[in-house]
Amino acid sequence: MKKDIQIPVVENVYVAIVNEYNDIYKTQDWNAYIINDKAVDLDMVLIVTSGFSEDKMTSIFRKKLDKLPKKSYAKIELMQEDLFALNNQFKVTFFEGNTMFDKTYTFRKNTINLKALQPIPLMEARGVLVK
Repeated sequence: MKKDIQIPVVENVYVAIVNEYNDIYKTQDWNAYIINDKAVDLDMVLIVTSGFSEDKMTSIFRKKLDKLPKKSYAKIELMQEDLFALNNQFKVTFFEGNTMFDKTYTFRKNTINLKALQPIPLMEARGVLVK
């Protein structure tokens, strides 16, 4: 019975933590984004985020997007630098057509930093990317 269950693989959907300038507050901020690099729209995108270590845990943050158009991205949340000492996990669930997809993206502790910045797909920005 278990062998009959098909679990679809998530491809071309990423989570990135981007370091960008905030024009309003004149600061450098870290923001989390979800990126849809697919040729189709994603429906009912649910994102559950949390940070954790052996002895600490953050509160759970939830975000819902009704639709994430193809070849686009959306901001998930502002990230405080104190969180980078923890493992940061983003559980993403979405529908592509009538098929539900699910994937967990984990940024391991201390991997989000200025030395780890790289170009981010679809964005004219640099950040840390988990595929």
